[in-house]
Amino acid sequence: MTHSWYERHILPWALDFACGLRTVGRQRQKVVPLAHGRVLEVGIGTGLNMPYYDKARVSQITGLDPAMELHPWALRRIAAAGLPVELVGLSAEQIPRPDASFDTVVVTYALCTIPDPVAALREMRRVLVPGGALLFCEHGRAPDADVARWQDRLQPLWGRFAGGCHLNRDIPALLDAAGFACPTLQTRYLSGPRVMTFNYWGEARAA
Repeated sequence: MTHSWYERHILPWALDFACGLRTVGRQRQKVVPLAHGRVLEVGIGTGLNMPYYDKARVSQITGLDPAMELHPWALRRIAAAGLPVELVGLSAEQIPRPDASFDTVVVTYALCTIPDPVAALREMRRVLVPGGALLFCEHGRAPDADVARWQDRLQPLWGRFAGGCHLNRDIPALLDAAGFACPTLQTRYLSGPRVMTFNYWGEARAA
């Protein structure tokens, strides 16, 4: 698939800036340090989660992301963190690993852009060991009807300029459809425009 000049040169900077905001970093810090053992990070992007991993708990990280233009950014952060990470340039709808390959799956601010998020989540469930945890932090559909309506209105334009990001995905519904349960689900608006800042996070396991 060919990428436009904007997607190759401007979008990576914009995504790294937006996903690297301090409020977003505080959200990452709530889930990433809980990862342990063999870890799959879906949508590793520019490697913004690297500083939050607990080196004493993690033995190996596989970072999955089809956006090859982001890999050089990720490699710099991986080197700075001193973590054992293998980068794989594929999307998560078909994860090239056997069943029960990982103790933890981490996905942060990536379900919004995966073309088929339910298929990807089912793959994440497949590659988790029995009892393994999916640690997630995502933005998505707001509970307030007026905000959700604006998310739906803005989506066609937003998706084109934000690398296919969806403002209005119902994260709990996606988890449920993929066979995950999340009794620890937490939600809140972060600072900023409400159409972009409703967050979901928690620890999900196969239902």
